Amino acid sequence: MVAKRGAGHERTQAINQARALIVTGPDGLRARLAGHTPAALAAAIAALRPRPGDVPGYATRVALRELGRRVQFLDAQLDRLDELIGPLVAARAPGLLARHGAGPDTAALLLLVAAGDHPERLRSESSWAHLCGVAPIPASSGKVAGRYRLNRGGNREASQALWRIVITQMRSHPATRAYAERRTKEGLSQREIIRCLKRYVAREVYRHLRDSA
Repeated sequence: MVAKRGAGHERTQAINQARALIVTGPDGLRARLAGHTPAALAAAIAALRPRPGDVPGYATRVALRELGRRVQFLDAQLDRLDELIGPLVAARAPGLLARHGAGPDTAALLLLVAAGDHPERLRSESSWAHLCGVAPIPASSGKVAGRYRLNRGGNREASQALWRIVITQMRSHPATRAYAERRTKEGLSQREIIRCLKRYVAREVYRHLRDSA
């Protein structure tokens, strides 16, 4: 996961560098490569065949080609890492992968990183919730009572993994969408709904982790 995180950051950096070069590059090149998705852009610039001539234009094309090839190398590296990470998660907590919105990346962050680095936090569901930063924190005031806010503490990667699961479910899981609509009618904000859902998902994840322990 450490290697994958580093490769992902480098890939994003290379794409951003390529876009910056395109913006300041020759007009023809800018028009040709504008509006590409990251994957399409990487393929297009990796296939460039710079020809000596105009020095700035030639140098820009050479730089873009190398950035494109770097992205392709990193893509292949990410694919190899996925082939190694996926079986680790499936072997330890197959039920976690079966949850709607829980892909290999989010499952690995929860199972291999958060739980793996802090096995002592799996002694209770409450401890796990605090580790993931989803234990509710009172946010009541003199005018508003019974309000809670998102916890900004805990393991940020685990909290982000839960957030990704919740957002995916809110977009495509009928039961979650119905819950969000009902809570919205009750006056809860989107942040409050996400907080509630993250706590619920953390509870479900904890059960899978305990079963695999």
